[in-house]
Amino acid sequence: MIATTALSKRYGEHLALDDVALRVPEGSVYGLAGRNGAGKTTLIGILAGLRRATSGEVRIDAPPERVAVLADAPRFDPWLTGREVVALAQQLTDPAGDIDGVLDQAGLTEAKTRRVGGYSRGMLQRLGVAAAIVGRPRLLLLDEPASALDPQGRREVLDLIARLRGTATVLFSSHILGDVQEVCDTVGVLDHGRLRFQGPLDELLVGAAGPRYEVRLRGPAEPVAEALRRHPWVTHVETGPERLTVGVTAMEYAEAELPGALAAADALVVSFGPEELTLERAFLALTR
Repeated sequence: MIATTALSKRYGEHLALDDVALRVPEGSVYGLAGRNGAGKTTLIGILAGLRRATSGEVRIDAPPERVAVLADAPRFDPWLTGREVVALAQQLTDPAGDIDGVLDQAGLTEAKTRRVGGYSRGMLQRLGVAAAIVGRPRLLLLDEPASALDPQGRREVLDLIARLRGTATVLFSSHILGDVQEVCDTVGVLDHGRLRFQGPLDELLVGAAGPRYEVRLRGPAEPVAEALRRHPWVTHVETGPERLTVGVTAMEYAEAELPGALAAADALVVSFGPEELTLERAFLALTR
């Protein structure tokens, strides 16, 4: 759906995007993850045609009228009702668009006749998504759609994005890595203007993280860590207060050998098991 080639953007001496080769598969929910200032908003602005790249090419396999964009903090005239906002968007994009259907999809049926000046921030974000999708876009670009919301508002927006899967290609940016991990099937990691990784989320989690076990202990961890480091199937051991993180060459080694190795080290084990794979850990491994 989206392909960029050698895409770069300069603001004076600052290189905001550096040779970005973005690939967004059609039908995917693609999460563009990165710290604040990584270049996410600049990239989405270029894809949306709101900014001009310094160099490089952009190809989008959808006509401009089938591409919808939502800024991180959408604003609407406060005297309009939610339904009137979406109706205006429908008139601009697709007269056949289902106004009440997208409001229902956004969870705003009961609030659609209320003036949006009384909407919460989360409701405004969902209204923005409803206005964006009433034209039945093939591509939806969302810039930090949940970053400034409280937990309830974030939950509502993420659920709405998840429900869009299969109806459009969705690209959304976020510095909240848990949000990306929760709803995306494909991920790009943008760091200082460079795309450090892109591909299936599962591939990133397994490839960047590597197999590790978490061990909770009663007592000091360092003597146990020293004993474990002598085993050839142990790649590294990190210690914390009554805690170990044990990197292994393969999970089968940990499952077969780790219990005996802990017992031989006289470890007082409270619990142990595979470490949960998180996007945050993989992100830090790529960008540190």
